[in-house]
Amino acid sequence: MKTLFRALAAAGLALSAFASSHAAPYPDKPVTVIVPFVAGGSSDITARAVTPGLGQLLGQTFVVENKPGANGGIGAQALARATPDGYTMMVGSIGTFAINEALYQNLSYNPSQDFAYLTMAVRNPNVLVAAPGFAVDSVAQLVAHAKQNPGAVSYASSGTGSSDHLSAVLFRQKTATTGVDVPYRGGAAAISDLLGGQVNVSFQNLGAVLTHIKAGKLKALATTGDSRIAELPDVPTMAQAGIADMVVYSWQGFAVPKGTPEAVVTTLSDNLRKVLGEPKVRETLHGLGFEVVANSAADFTAFQREEVRRWKEVIAKSNIKLE
Repeated sequence: MKTLFRALAAAGLALSAFASSHAAPYPDKPVTVIVPFVAGGSSDITARAVTPGLGQLLGQTFVVENKPGANGGIGAQALARATPDGYTMMVGSIGTFAINEALYQNLSYNPSQDFAYLTMAVRNPNVLVAAPGFAVDSVAQLVAHAKQNPGAVSYASSGTGSSDHLSAVLFRQKTATTGVDVPYRGGAAAISDLLGGQVNVSFQNLGAVLTHIKAGKLKALATTGDSRIAELPDVPTMAQAGIADMVVYSWQGFAVPKGTPEAVVTTLSDNLRKVLGEPKVRETLHGLGFEVVANSAADFTAFQREEVRRWKEVIAKSNIKLE
C-alpha cells in the first residue's frame, strides 16, 4: 500500500510539473480594457484604435469596457482592485494617472502606487483660444488686458482639475495675472459658450477646437506643445509667445494593476508599441489630432511620476483643494 501511495504521489508531482511546463501562454482568454470615461472621448478613441491590432498580435480578444465617473476615478479604482494577472488593463489620461493624485485629498486609488505602466500611447497639446468677439489677438495682448483688468478675464474649462483648467492656472502663475475660472461639465459645453462669447478664453484640447479655428470661429493665440504643429503653422508655441516653461500635453496611456507578472507587462508593452507603430494606426490617430508616442514602460513610469510632482506644485501654489 505504501508503495502504491508513493507511486501515486510521484505521478501527481510529475503531472504537476508537466502542467506547469505546458501552461497556456498569455493570454489564453479575453482581456478587459477599461476606459474610465464615456464613449467617444480621447481615452475611448485610443483604446478602440489600438485593441484590434493588439488582439491580432496576441491571438485573443481585447474587450473595451467604459466605466465613467468621478473624473476617471471609478474606472481607475476598478483597475486598482482587479486581479494582477494581465487580464484587466486600462487606457487612462493625464487626469486619471497624474492630476487626480495631485488634486484630490481622498482619492480612492493611488496612480503612483497601484499601477504598472505600459506605454504612453498618444499626446496632443492644448491650444489657447479666444472667443471671436474678445478684443485680443495674441498672448501679449491677453496678458496686457488681464493686467489692466484684474480678475476680468474668464477662462472656460471642461471641469475643475482638467488639463485645460490647470493649464489656465499655470498660465496665470507664469504671467502674474488673475482671472475667473468657469468650469463646465465637459469640453463641448465650454466650447459652445466660448463660440457664443459668454466666456473669453480657454485652453482646449487641439482636436476639440481645430475645426473651429480653421473656420475662423475661434482665435488661436498659442499652443502648449514644445514645437509648432503642422495643422496651425502660423500659431506660436507658448515659448515663442514669450511664456517659458509652459509645455503642457494632454496624453493617454495604458496600465495594468501593480503586481502583474513582469513577463506579462513586457508582453503587453512590447505589443502595444508594435501596434502604435503600424502606419494605418498612426495615420488614424494623427488624423484625429494625436501624436503617437509609444514609449517604453520605464520611460512612461518616470514621466508619470514627474507629471504628478509638477501638478502638485501648481495646485499647491494656487491652493486648489478637492475632497
